[in-house]
Amino acid sequence: MKVIVLFVFVLGALSAAGEDFFAKVGGKVTLNCGVSSYRHTLQWHHGTDVVFNVDQRGFTRKGLVELARRSVVRQNNLEISSVRETDAGEFKCLADGTRHEHSLSLFSVLVSVKPSAVLKLNGEATLQCEVIGQHHGCEVEWRRLNTYLPSNTSTVQLKPVKTSHNGPWLCFVTCGRNTFIERLAIKVQEPPTTTTPPSTPKNVTFVTSV
Repeated sequence: MKVIVLFVFVLGALSAAGEDFFAKVGGKVTLNCGVSSYRHTLQWHHGTDVVFNVDQRGFTRKGLVELARRSVVRQNNLEISSVRETDAGEFKCLADGTRHEHSLSLFSVLVSVKPSAVLKLNGEATLQCEVIGQHHGCEVEWRRLNTYLPSNTSTVQLKPVKTSHNGPWLCFVTCGRNTFIERLAIKVQEPPTTTTPPSTPKNVTFVTSV
């Protein structure tokens, strides 16, 4: 009896594990391809759009998408400037037939203080650090030198406001191995000191008799 063994070959690019990248809207981000070198071709895709195509001579051709005009390939990695919300999504780096799939999540950070950035001594205030967008569970906390703050504090209550609260406050947003910092300047205004003006002598009229 003859045994016929069929081998089925699937043609296509090999896949390698990718990374999850994070960036702030308006900032800059570098997506690592996952390879240090290639022999023939290197391609970067955003979804189904071609962003860059680099041949074995190092000649680079940009894609027709708007993202390509804000990007550059450095050492096989894709560097994106002036990041926009539309840049979020899936990216692929194809190096000699090996596909490295990555994702880019974007967010915005809004720092605020109520009632205003100029606070009155002994008053009350609330500091808020809000992450807006696809942050996937990023940790948010306020930090300040020489001041103890509980961890994971996106909101800080200043009650009462002290002179030591004056100056810069830092909001740290940690997403995986990436950390982003937003600054907030606070000015504590002390009440004006009241002083008693010196008394001025009244006009005195002397009457002399002759």
